[in-house]
Amino acid sequence: MQQTLYSALILSLAISFSATAQQSQPTDAIELREVPTSPMLLPYNNPLEDEQEEEEQAGTDRSSFSGSMESSGDFRKDTMQRITEIYRIHVKAMEAQMNENPLQAEKHITDALYGLQELLDTYPELQTEQRFSELYRSIMTEYRKFYGIKESEMQAEGEIFAIQEELFSDSDEWMKESFSVPENLPAPSTSVPLVQNEKVNRSLMYFSMKRPEVMEKWLKRSEKYFPMMKEIFEEENVPTELIHLSMVESGLNPRAQSWASAVGMWQFIRGTGSVYGLDVTFWKDERRDPEKATRAAARHLRDLYEVWGDWHLALAGYNISPRGLKYAIRRGGGEKNYWEAWPHLPSETRNYVPSYIAATLIGMEPESFGFDKKYEEDPYSYDVYQVAPLMSLESLAEAAGITLEELKEYNPELLRWATPPGGKYPLKLPAGLKDTFAENYEDIPKDERGSNVAMHTVSSGESLGIIARKYGTSVQALYETNEGLSSTIHPGQKVVVPIPGGSAKEGSDEIASGRPADKSKASQASASEPSPESSSGKTEARTEKKPSGPVITYEVRKGDTIGHIAEWFDVTASKIRTWNNLTAYIRPGDRLEVHVEQSKKSYYQKISQMPFDEKQEIELKQRRNEDITLASLMGTDGEYTVQPNDTLIDIANKHGVSVDKLRELNGLSGSRIQVGETLIINSSE
Repeated sequence: MQQTLYSALILSLAISFSATAQQSQPTDAIELREVPTSPMLLPYNNPLEDEQEEEEQAGTDRSSFSGSMESSGDFRKDTMQRITEIYRIHVKAMEAQMNENPLQAEKHITDALYGLQELLDTYPELQTEQRFSELYRSIMTEYRKFYGIKESEMQAEGEIFAIQEELFSDSDEWMKESFSVPENLPAPSTSVPLVQNEKVNRSLMYFSMKRPEVMEKWLKRSEKYFPMMKEIFEEENVPTELIHLSMVESGLNPRAQSWASAVGMWQFIRGTGSVYGLDVTFWKDERRDPEKATRAAARHLRDLYEVWGDWHLALAGYNISPRGLKYAIRRGGGEKNYWEAWPHLPSETRNYVPSYIAATLIGMEPESFGFDKKYEEDPYSYDVYQVAPLMSLESLAEAAGITLEELKEYNPELLRWATPPGGKYPLKLPAGLKDTFAENYEDIPKDERGSNVAMHTVSSGESLGIIARKYGTSVQALYETNEGLSSTIHPGQKVVVPIPGGSAKEGSDEIASGRPADKSKASQASASEPSPESSSGKTEARTEKKPSGPVITYEVRKGDTIGHIAEWFDVTASKIRTWNNLTAYIRPGDRLEVHVEQSKKSYYQKISQMPFDEKQEIELKQRRNEDITLASLMGTDGEYTVQPNDTLIDIANKHGVSVDKLRELNGLSGSRIQVGETLIINSSE
């Protein structure tokens, strides 16, 4: 639960909206145009969570999603109450800005955004409702204004979306009488059936006759990325032909970003990505990393197959919510068959699976469709060198003897001007340049190496909110760091900016290390961890030791997800999966081992016994930057008993108060305290 709302929601928006321009050039035949951001946030909870029971409680078999929503009076009342409350918070944010109180404004904007996310977590179907759309636009307008986010930062990115708009529509205006599918096509032997029907033929004609230049570009990119993808899919025991889905998802573009903030080659939204260990911060977005995202996609597809028991339905499930797919299956007669459910699916999903099959047929037999068999593209490979945190990317590119754009191409997950803070970063370099880079890297002056504090000179038009966003911090942090800071700042003024620690922690997640989840496959790979200077373009397995601290056994309850549990116990979802050898989703009654710090064992034991709502309330408080870890262990009178090895500054930091405040509340003149002494932490005012 240590992640603030910025990492949970605001950064998921700000990061994805501020992605750098993608590299590929649009074809002359396709008009690329800006696509406005959809009024839509996507839930971060487990995408595979079974919703069957709540659907049965809803009563009737629906004729439409909106009809089902209108049929429930409780639904309408609850959503209206929540929307009303979020509007009230929104008004408070505007009043705070009018009163020149940016600290309160930031808090209210944060609360409003969190309220939006919580509302969609409860009712995902709201994303198409007009009331929610209007609310979303109002909240996002204030958010953009406060943090200085331009409209141009919130656009879809990549040629794939122009293709999808044309291909996934129900219109066949692009079809010509001269278009036809070659006869006697080969039938590759695959685990995922490559059926050929009129729906698939439509996609075949589109790729091979309407837009052959686009498919040719994807085939060239496939020679770069498919060898790496195939290896990962084999390690994860997933049919390797499914790597062709990346063509339909992104056109094999690591920087692709949709209007719904789905990002990367495999188009993960932030919530689904986090379930599979993809980290998103102000500084980096691992959904853009080709290897990490590919492993996450393989595991997600495998989990979807375990849910649906059919590969065509699993593919559809990659594109649509479980609720939407179940609805289509029921309307199609109840049989778990994609083609029976097909007429009742949204237009995009109806064309999604046929497009995958067509891309796979062309990718496996390109010559049958008029494409070259080989394009002689170099496979994806690189060297790795561990560099210091907050190193300028321009300096690193210069040390490697390449352009800044080339460095970003090898490290598409990096979002800012420097490497993330917090720990060394494994920088990817073109193969063969490691020795040259290492020599030049050592020549970079020490004073040009990064630190965790920046000195910012205020420019004209900047506000505290804009400055906070630039550095991935908060307005509250600026006030805490700059004594006497006023809400009114002027050009030329110096502001000390604390830069938040990065997420590069030891053993932070299994995706980052590239370990296959399947133990039998993992045992065949190298069990040793690569050295910091290792040179590899492949995915290597390694063994992670479990922490030596205490273990809390948590029993999964209905409504829990791995994402929730990870937040409650201040760990990553991927660590919980690793500790418990999880390869699929969790169910009520499952018992999970969670490793915690010894000093906080009592706190986490309390957390383990709390009902869902209380745990979420604690999470909400922490997302508001309230450090309640030890405060929750105090008595109800706001007192704390000094423990062995406690210092005044430690107690102050852990309880979110200043040392001066502790001295004032307790009549202390110095910093000496005694074990067993009772300190007042919160005043009664």
